Amino acid sequence: MSQLKNGSPQCLWTSICIVLIVMSMAREAVSTNYGEALRNSLLYFEAQRSGKLPPNQRVTWRGDSALRDGSDAHIDLTGGYYDAGDNMKFGFPLAFTTTMLAWSNIEMASQLRAHHEKGNSLRALKWATDYLIKAHPEPNVLYGQVGEGNSDHKCWMRPEDMTTPRPSFRIDAQHPGSDLAGETAAAMAAASIAFAPSDKAYANILIGHAKDLFAFAKAHPGVYQKSIPNAGGFYVGMSIGLARPGPARSPENPGYEDELLWAAAWLHRATNDQIYLDYLTQAETGGPRTVFAWDDKFVGAQVLVAKLALEGKVESSEEITEYKSMAEEFICNCAQKGSNNVKKTPGGLLYFLPWNNLQYTTAATFVLSAYSKYLEAAKASIDCPDGALQASDLLHLARSQVDYILGSNPKNMSYMVGVGTNYPKKPHHRAASIVSIHKDKTPVTCSGGFNAWYNNPAPNPNVLAGAVVGGPDDKDVYGDERTNFQQAEPATVTAAPLVGVLALFA
Repeated sequence: MSQLKNGSPQCLWTSICIVLIVMSMAREAVSTNYGEALRNSLLYFEAQRSGKLPPNQRVTWRGDSALRDGSDAHIDLTGGYYDAGDNMKFGFPLAFTTTMLAWSNIEMASQLRAHHEKGNSLRALKWATDYLIKAHPEPNVLYGQVGEGNSDHKCWMRPEDMTTPRPSFRIDAQHPGSDLAGETAAAMAAASIAFAPSDKAYANILIGHAKDLFAFAKAHPGVYQKSIPNAGGFYVGMSIGLARPGPARSPENPGYEDELLWAAAWLHRATNDQIYLDYLTQAETGGPRTVFAWDDKFVGAQVLVAKLALEGKVESSEEITEYKSMAEEFICNCAQKGSNNVKKTPGGLLYFLPWNNLQYTTAATFVLSAYSKYLEAAKASIDCPDGALQASDLLHLARSQVDYILGSNPKNMSYMVGVGTNYPKKPHHRAASIVSIHKDKTPVTCSGGFNAWYNNPAPNPNVLAGAVVGGPDDKDVYGDERTNFQQAEPATVTAAPLVGVLALFA
């Protein structure tokens, strides 16, 4: 939120101005300001970089890594982001991370600019899209993983001197992956919108890739883990979990339908082409959802279509009305005014699932923040089963979740590393937990890393500023232990939605 010269908030959405001012006066419980958290959130993405680091790299304890990625397939697959606390490059969650970074850059562009973070946020986005462009060398070929997950997870090594295998895995016409291709199409389309004001040529390149990937996803249906079985134990398109084997996703989402809707919604927003709107209105809307996350994008597609309806940009129809209804049902449940309310911890955190719950909370918080903007612009409200919701109500709930994450919780702990003084000191993260290669170039071996660093009771030697860990359990309990990967492992999918939300509140 931009500032007037006298320091008072200058609201972009006038009818919620008073709410923002009141909430800004209640920051005492939070150990830091949102501007600092925003800066840290973008630093985190620099810490996750793979490949040759640029001269303007600000996280200086990291070094170049994985410079031969793709060499086994005679293609350059250097760059991109390590997905979480390991040294893997998983295309599926990376694409969702990219889409959410792009959405943050689109919806909160003026706020990012006002806080002088627009350049950093676009650089974070471009580090992802540059890699995705390289990973899509032909219309019907997309590389979806670099590294072998099992051997990677059996070692505790810095990315700078890791010796684990780095095989490249792809999908193609004979080995399809509509979910992976669809999500990557969404990422490219959303990013094209974000870059269009400053780099039209790059935006055009991205939209070309998005169109090809969407066509590929439709023409060659299938779930990507059948073509890339190694991904099946980590990021399965039909499971809920983070970088670990998890329980099967409920039959609500059998595979790739959500990614195709999500891609079509972003392609329509980027191009205004009727064929993508036709796809949306002829497909199933996904029905009511319980989460919005890397493996379930229905809520995201529903929100984008609801935006069109609120703006009056599409003719009203049964299908459009259902998209809007489903988006608002999810929001009502988050706000505890629905028919299937999201569980809340005693301290007030929206609690969805045990494994890395904060990935779902941050994604839901972004939905609430964006939808408040759409409601305000349309001068509309949501009619929930247990009462109406105004735009200001959505913003208040989103703010409460951000405050919880930043320290306004029963443990008075910030779950974003580096914010305040009481934050996780031992997140489950290889690079952060091992001495920087710039301080000690002695190679860290596969098993040696476990002995010297993973099992070391001391705090991580490198502060992974901006990382958001998995977070507390449903009783607000958190164990700050490196071995506690279910709660202590940060991931890019958790941090990406927060970029825009923090910009809004800063």
